[in-house]
Amino acid sequence: MTTMAIQAPDVTRVVAPDGTVDERTDPDLPASAVTDLYRQQVLARTFDEKAVKLHRQGRIGTYAPLQGQEAAQVGAAYALSESDYCFPTYRDHAMYLTRGLDLEDVLVYLLGEGNYVDREDPEGLRTFPPTIPIATQLPHAVGTSMAADYRGDDCATLVSFGDGATSEGDFHEGMNFAGVFETPTVFFCQNNQWAISVPRERQTASATIAQKAQAYGFEGVRVDGNDVLAVYGAVEDALEAAKNGEGPRLIEAVTYRQGAHTTTDDPSKYRDDEEVAEWRKKDPVERTREYLEDAHDWTDEDDSELRSWADDRVAEAVVNVEDRTGLDVDDIFEHVYAQTPDFLRRQRRQVVDEPQVER
Repeated sequence: MTTMAIQAPDVTRVVAPDGTVDERTDPDLPASAVTDLYRQQVLARTFDEKAVKLHRQGRIGTYAPLQGQEAAQVGAAYALSESDYCFPTYRDHAMYLTRGLDLEDVLVYLLGEGNYVDREDPEGLRTFPPTIPIATQLPHAVGTSMAADYRGDDCATLVSFGDGATSEGDFHEGMNFAGVFETPTVFFCQNNQWAISVPRERQTASATIAQKAQAYGFEGVRVDGNDVLAVYGAVEDALEAAKNGEGPRLIEAVTYRQGAHTTTDDPSKYRDDEEVAEWRKKDPVERTREYLEDAHDWTDEDDSELRSWADDRVAEAVVNVEDRTGLDVDDIFEHVYAQTPDFLRRQRRQVVDEPQVER
């Protein structure tokens, strides 16, 4: 069988795993911005560790850990403007936090009592709820960006997904539609090497995920997903190009899921400890800290203070959420239809208005 070789794009990075900085790709952000990027990663990891414990204690439902992917999520979300649309996926807790959602909002969703966003203000809805079915958010994101382009809005759409999503039809349909109509869409793939128990090389015969964009007529780039500055720079460039009418772009953020796929998964059954250990040496949070120390005089005292703040903030959020009395039963009838049909009104009257008979 003859195959066509396609040149794989290089991986762009600012800070290498050994701490070396590439001056050519460094976005040269001020100390305050880099500190924000680090703060969001520390908060996300602290929250992530607590969420795993909460599940083990039966206090939240099934949880998808993000450890190892903090830089990818924070860097991408940080590059978005307030007017840009964002379609995260179910592992993107750090992306939601970076977009300005409270920890309580994320926890409430994990308790089954919310959906991350306030639907009462549809005009202000720029960050969409997570979708559990794999890749279904991609066509939605393309449609949203196309509509925004028709209206002449100065914005773009970023849609986040994992490497496993590239095996779904929704991925290809979304990419094809975006390429044909040149929509202002940034496809952001967090290639964490594993789609549950299936390694990347069993997902695709392509050398990279980024090069898949060539089949749909637009550019694909690869970036070190454990380098928050590189991710930020790549997403910022893609968003700017999209807003300037240059069409979509696919970004492959090469990263690693250090923990389980979800809290119901045992990764020791399908991957080696040595592989995990090698990727831990490339830890995104530690790499950002090293950059702060070298470039902006970050100290151990600064770090201790930040981590103490994160611990307190997460603990406070858990208390606040668990003190809530839960949703009103009337809420189950909200947001089902744009116009509530008669049969749903009758159900509501039966449940809400009529006294309940004890059985």
